[in-house]
Amino acid sequence: MAYASVCFPMNVPVMTTCPSPSWSLASRRRCFLPAVRCVSSVPKVADEADLFDLKQYMAEKARRVDAALDRALPLRPPERLFAAMRYSLLSPGKRVRPVLTLAACELVGGDESAAMPVACAAEMIHVMSLIHDDLPCIDNDDVRRGRPANHVAFGEGFAVLAGDALHCFAYEHAAAAARAPPERVLRAVAELGRATGAEGLLAGQIMDIECEGKEVGLEVLEGIHLHKTAKLMEAAAACGVIMGGGREEEVERLRRYGRVVGLLFQVVDDILDVTRTTEELGKTAGKDSACGKTTYPKLLGLEAAGRLAEELVGKAEEELQGFDRNRARPLRHLARYIANRNN
Repeated sequence: MAYASVCFPMNVPVMTTCPSPSWSLASRRRCFLPAVRCVSSVPKVADEADLFDLKQYMAEKARRVDAALDRALPLRPPERLFAAMRYSLLSPGKRVRPVLTLAACELVGGDESAAMPVACAAEMIHVMSLIHDDLPCIDNDDVRRGRPANHVAFGEGFAVLAGDALHCFAYEHAAAAARAPPERVLRAVAELGRATGAEGLLAGQIMDIECEGKEVGLEVLEGIHLHKTAKLMEAAAACGVIMGGGREEEVERLRRYGRVVGLLFQVVDDILDVTRTTEELGKTAGKDSACGKTTYPKLLGLEAAGRLAEELVGKAEEELQGFDRNRARPLRHLARYIANRNN
């Protein structure tokens, strides 16, 4: 589809300073700001055939992911390090990334068991990023998922090492525990590595730090979050199709879907940061403003940020057209859920 190649370039240069890069969404095309309904109206059901109990689906998938994470990382020596790893990894969470991997695998006719190790690896990488993000040297946040952040519970040294250990173990687990053809496993591990490293999630973190306290435009803001949040989402979706034996075209379509819902996740996160309490969020509310960060509501206003979120939902659903309607239901409703979540 034309908008994917225009709005979401696959191989973009990493910014090292804050000036607006020429590759960003906004500078290529103002494709996310039409006058559409408020995000609160997103979950409209087109017909009865589209009815789906996403809450039950997410709960069941999260239960199985939690069980797989628990089995993958038992407590063992050095016990305090593993305790710190398990503390954050097994904290209650939405498990959006592993669920995305499992749903993408099933979309192309694959079995959940083939994708579960890679799904767990995606969650381990995500949790690593949360542990490090909360550190005093980065975002300095004391609360995560409704409980003390890892560095508060275990100390800064253990938090750094617990995040590092989870990062390493993610690739080990994806490679060693997978029950799939080696070429699929190798490609999935490479996908996760590319999404996480110096041109992916970590690049987004660096860009975020460099732009803190500075006035930045939409181009830079989108660049930060396409790396910091969307890269891992798109890898999680692509890995699901890879492990399910999908065709190359299907891998790329789910990669685009993951990229859109990743950006959507961040837009909604920014909205929630200014509209919800710390108790509702399970993390410190208003933290972005306090740190002088540019957010979508700050840059666009709440109403326009809500319109942007809804437009992203529509673009995510476009990528699912042509797939089996029943198999695509979880992913259609997952995009709507992300747009309308409360924490």
